[in-house]
Amino acid sequence: MPASRLLWPTELAQPDAVVLVLHGGREHGHDAVRDWQAAVWRMRPFERAVARAGRGRVAVASIRYAVRGWNADEASPLMDTLLALEQIEARHPGVPVGLLGHSMGGRVALHLAGDERVRAIAALAPWVEAQDRARWHRGLHVLFMHGTRDRITSPRRSRAMADAMAAMGADVIYRDVHGDVHGMLRQPGRWHRESAEFLATHLTRPQA
Repeated sequence: MPASRLLWPTELAQPDAVVLVLHGGREHGHDAVRDWQAAVWRMRPFERAVARAGRGRVAVASIRYAVRGWNADEASPLMDTLLALEQIEARHPGVPVGLLGHSMGGRVALHLAGDERVRAIAALAPWVEAQDRARWHRGLHVLFMHGTRDRITSPRRSRAMADAMAAMGADVIYRDVHGDVHGMLRQPGRWHRESAEFLATHLTRPQA
């Protein structure tokens, strides 16, 4: 059975915050995640963008799930990410964490919105199912970005989740990326810049 891995593209001895980058995947699949798969390498520019936006204050971690699928009630990547959060907490106790997730990674991040270790989330073209419930905790900041021409995950469900979280009390921003599709390749600079700056701003700003 393959195992998940936690990598550190940008490690700092004493960071003010850590951003964990969550790649996408599939609805079903127990085959192992490989570094050369598109869902994985598509996140590498985000890792670099977060490091730049963090200006030496934000460490960047990146997960490799054990398997490629969500796999129904197994919620495979969610379990892997909970383990990664424990590893981050052990390495940097008490340091706030941000989650940056695309597609299935966005679904993972939204499922962890009630975890008080997580101060900010950037959910990019997140996979949201009708049965997924909104979660939040006091002090949470969330950015949704979704391409208006996405045919893989639903902008309508994404916005509905954003509205539900905002109604509960979360600080939520929803941004349409006009004309873009699921791969985030038509306006890549905007996706990289806005998500990275959002996370760096909210993770390094003193809490009220």
